[in-house]
Amino acid sequence: MSDAIVIGAGPNGLVAANILADAGWQVDVLEGRPEPGGAVRSDRAVHADYLHDVFSSFYPLAVASPAIGALGLGEHGLRWSHAPTVLAHPLPDGRCATLHRGTAATCAGLDRAFGGADAEAWQRLSQLWDDLDPHLLRTLFTPFPPVRAGVAMAARLRAAGGLRALRFMTLPVRRLAQEEFTGPGAGLLLAGCALHADLLPEGVGSAAFGWLMAMLGQQVGWPVPVGGAAALTGALVRRLEAVGGRVHCNAEVVEVVVRGGRALGVRTADGQAYRARRAVLADVAAPALYGTLVGWEHLPPRMRADLRRFQWDFSTVKVDWALDGAVPWAASAAAGAGTVHLGADLDELSDYALQLSTGRLPRHPFALLGQMTTADPSRSPAGTESAWAYTHVPQVIKDDLGPDGITGTWDTREAEAMANRIESQVERFAPGFKDRIVARRILTPPVLQAWNPNLVGGAINGGTTAPHQQLVFRPVPGTGRPETPVAGLYLASSSAHPGGGVHGACGANAARAALRSHRLLAGRVLAPGLAAAQRLLSGPAERHD
Repeated sequence: MSDAIVIGAGPNGLVAANILADAGWQVDVLEGRPEPGGAVRSDRAVHADYLHDVFSSFYPLAVASPAIGALGLGEHGLRWSHAPTVLAHPLPDGRCATLHRGTAATCAGLDRAFGGADAEAWQRLSQLWDDLDPHLLRTLFTPFPPVRAGVAMAARLRAAGGLRALRFMTLPVRRLAQEEFTGPGAGLLLAGCALHADLLPEGVGSAAFGWLMAMLGQQVGWPVPVGGAAALTGALVRRLEAVGGRVHCNAEVVEVVVRGGRALGVRTADGQAYRARRAVLADVAAPALYGTLVGWEHLPPRMRADLRRFQWDFSTVKVDWALDGAVPWAASAAAGAGTVHLGADLDELSDYALQLSTGRLPRHPFALLGQMTTADPSRSPAGTESAWAYTHVPQVIKDDLGPDGITGTWDTREAEAMANRIESQVERFAPGFKDRIVARRILTPPVLQAWNPNLVGGAINGGTTAPHQQLVFRPVPGTGRPETPVAGLYLASSSAHPGGGVHGACGANAARAALRSHRLLAGRVLAPGLAAAQRLLSGPAERHD
């Protein structure tokens, strides 16, 4: 019997397991797939000489995360590598906005391409980050409410401008660009970063999200693990095993066993039962936990209605390429970037985002492209490039604004047509790109979900990043904490606060909540407990006849 069962060996699950094992708990991690990692995996399936990350690739949040940083993964084989340039956004006229490690380098690039006024404005935005660091990230990653970090953050906000700083946090990225910049480059850097999530350039808070990602790039870069994303997973697994934890693959959990309102363990697809003395932590999407792994009879009646309102983020189509040479960028400044954003201007990005939100498949998809050999030379032979690009697509396609009649069945024809559309977008900024393709792999939403069940419909962020599903609204209105209505059961996935991204905070928060609850129970002072609070906040009971 284990002290804790962790469902899922993604980064959140592995971080949670490490923290519990460090506290002396016996921990078993059950993973349904043949290998651990969740969305942090790599392979050579595209071409034997090319290493590709199957899902995520660049990890600024992992480097900046207090939860992952505290694990000392360098002692377990993890090494980071950086591209010469963090991020590039080429324009059709040959100019290129670039983001670099260090504010001075970014400002110098903006000055060369777009003029000194925009460089000065960028310097002001960077100063705001410096004023709030490190309290902003601590506030974001801490379980809600972030009391200590929040108090420190409030003091820094006041010193950084008070209400003016708060106003900045609410701005749409388009409005910020209009207020601060004279040229297009700096605004495109921020808007492209905001589109890593499902935030429209006109959406409330999109400026803050784009700014957060850009400032992290300046501070820590957007690094990659040497040898592929699986190297990060491998380090987490090795560390866990070194402190006595165990990972079991091909162990699909189909039920959380609940008795008397408390989680006692889990049952796997092969009928095996695993008992947990203290806690069950679920690194699974909230709709897969509530009503599926845990029956509705064990949950507050209101939760069923709340889960029907749970909103996924956009779906994703990703294409991996083995290239026989470097990407032939028209804007030479893009050649050294690990990540390249592809969209002609802010209007094109806004059109793309609005079309997605209304169920229409864009003719010109905004694409995020990774040059992995540029970031880590071990990924492919010298002189070649291991590359990928992804774009978001609607969860349900109502209309295709392109010429291909894509409906969302994602059969072979539709997959090929969408891959060709992404390649045409790359070709707009890199003429001759298609001629360098040696092999490719297309990952459509059904494939992404089949390979990682947490990526429901190809959604990669565990639910929308929009404000109505953050903090106390994530995943449903409640406490905003990892405790669930079932005692001893904790939500440890990106469906919990603080949401998507490889930072481990969701798992760390769940692990610390489990440790705290156990200490309180041992001291007999847990009454009525956060599980009861979660039940209360879920709404009044309803009759079931």
